[in-house]
Amino acid sequence: MAAAAPILKVAGVADGVGGWASKGIDAGEYARDLMRNCIASVARADGVVKPNRVMTEAHSRTTAAGSSTACLISFDGQYLRAANLGDSGFMRRGFNCPYQMGTGERCDKPETAAWSGKIQMAAGDIIVVGTDGLLDNVFAKEIVEVLAAEVAETAKDSARLLAELAWYNSLDVLKDGPFAVKARKAGRSHRGGKIDDITVVVAKVTAASFSCR
Repeated sequence: MAAAAPILKVAGVADGVGGWASKGIDAGEYARDLMRNCIASVARADGVVKPNRVMTEAHSRTTAAGSSTACLISFDGQYLRAANLGDSGFMRRGFNCPYQMGTGERCDKPETAAWSGKIQMAAGDIIVVGTDGLLDNVFAKEIVEVLAAEVAETAKDSARLLAELAWYNSLDVLKDGPFAVKARKAGRSHRGGKIDDITVVVAKVTAASFSCR
């Protein structure tokens, strides 16, 4: 008998800004430090987890050099709450220079730059959270098609399929993806996909999620 999947309450992704590599700084260290601090902030939360508050607190405690985009979501049994800063993002069923939080003076602050809000949820809803490695290489309609095909047995399988599709599209030098479309709108030249780090989290809202308070 298959084990029941854990009920998701909070999820998030962070994508370190690669430009720091030119200064000899590991672009992923800030993102990892930020997520560790997000986990600690969630553990200290009392009651409803508010992603914007978690992001702000984690940012204030993150000391690694660098900067990162981030997207956090939480589910309280009725509402999906989200905070997003930069070009990571989530779905429910200035070009190439995103907002980013970091330790530098020119970096953005989550309390002022992050989008935050809440969406009422229903059993059966599917939530996709991803870095720009997903969103720059897979159109929203393609993500919906993968989920609608119902070939994946679990949310983890769905995340893997979407990550594999993003990786495949990123290597395509002929078929324009979302990044190429945005590039043209910004007056830039880009063809095909965009090779980048790819992180995908998929969650399914179930009836059990609503009964767990």
